[in-house]
Amino acid sequence: MVEGTRKWLKIALLNLMLVAFLGTILRYKIVFSIPFIDQRNLLHSHSHFAFAGWVSHALMTLLIAYLCEKSDKDYFGKYRWLLIANLLSAYGMLVSFIFQGYAFVSILFSTLSIFVSYWFAIVYWKDLNQLKEHGIPHLFFKAALVFNALSSIGPFFLAYMMASKNMHQNEYLASVYFFLHFQYNGWFFFSCMGLFSFLLTKYGMAGQKLKMVFYLFAMACLPAYLLSALWLPMPYWVYLLVVAAAMAQLLGWGLLVGLLYSNMNIFKKHFSKLSQWFFALCAVAFTIKLSLQACSVIPALSKLAFGFRPIIIAYLHLVLLAVISLFILAYMVGFRMILVDRTTKIGLIIFVTGIFLNEFLLMIQGIGDLFYFAVPSIELFLLIAAMVLFTGMAIVNYRQAKLKNSLA
Repeated sequence: MVEGTRKWLKIALLNLMLVAFLGTILRYKIVFSIPFIDQRNLLHSHSHFAFAGWVSHALMTLLIAYLCEKSDKDYFGKYRWLLIANLLSAYGMLVSFIFQGYAFVSILFSTLSIFVSYWFAIVYWKDLNQLKEHGIPHLFFKAALVFNALSSIGPFFLAYMMASKNMHQNEYLASVYFFLHFQYNGWFFFSCMGLFSFLLTKYGMAGQKLKMVFYLFAMACLPAYLLSALWLPMPYWVYLLVVAAAMAQLLGWGLLVGLLYSNMNIFKKHFSKLSQWFFALCAVAFTIKLSLQACSVIPALSKLAFGFRPIIIAYLHLVLLAVISLFILAYMVGFRMILVDRTTKIGLIIFVTGIFLNEFLLMIQGIGDLFYFAVPSIELFLLIAAMVLFTGMAIVNYRQAKLKNSLA
């Protein structure tokens, strides 16, 4: 294991703790008053930092670690300034959004983050091509890089609308959902699938089914964007294409689950109980996510869901925390990329418990809103869930600092 991997992942875990802390402050401000903090500005800081400081930084680190694994060379020296640039943009957004919201400095750091993603895509694509072995993980990684670049069309179109002072509600929402879709279901998902396919190939669990899984998800990704925009007017044939995309994703997931089931003994042999449980919970969350997407092809349900903010927040947190973040943590633990002892395990379990407690409460809140029923003390319970998330990650970071160079 290259030491650089552990060093940069420690920063990622620190950033995840900061994301959880900001989430706790957001929840606290809803229940109690903090007059000197602007809720909207803090929300922008929280979301932008979660994307750049936590998920993107962690995925970049893991993708670089893949290069090191496949070539026996330390690539972290080459990518050092790129990772620093990404962190600079992330911390810049963290601070600037809190103090000024969308303004010159925060937009500057947001733009820097986009150009860093372009820089990473170009350099990483070239390094992938130089590897002797070209396997299925490369297909997922290259698709992830393309979708990450494609997602930037959303914020650039938003900037154009703001500059031209020609802002329309439908176009605004379509741009926001365009960015979110190709981040969540493009850059984040395909990077994780690339890492997971590497895991499968490393232990001899991959086959032709895995390539079919890639093609199903890759072909579905573009039209699946419209699952987030079914409220827009569209021709009937486009709607059928969206339905086909939702079905293709379910089929791809079914093939992957079948592949895993047939190789379960190999999987259990190479991974600890903790990582097995994390991967299993991640799979359950992803199944729920795909099922919700499939249900959203019904226009009436789609309009109903997108009309209630708690449902949108629950869905976004489901993907970001229960699918993407949980997968990254499972991968780190499974390949011993972080130092794990009993206390670290407790911290991770507390954090994962907080994820599902948060999702359960958001679901209850969403159902209450659907039936115009106020759930008593729900905001207080959501604050407690946020505190559980922060506590778990604080324990993990404390132990990473204490353990340093010793493996449990």
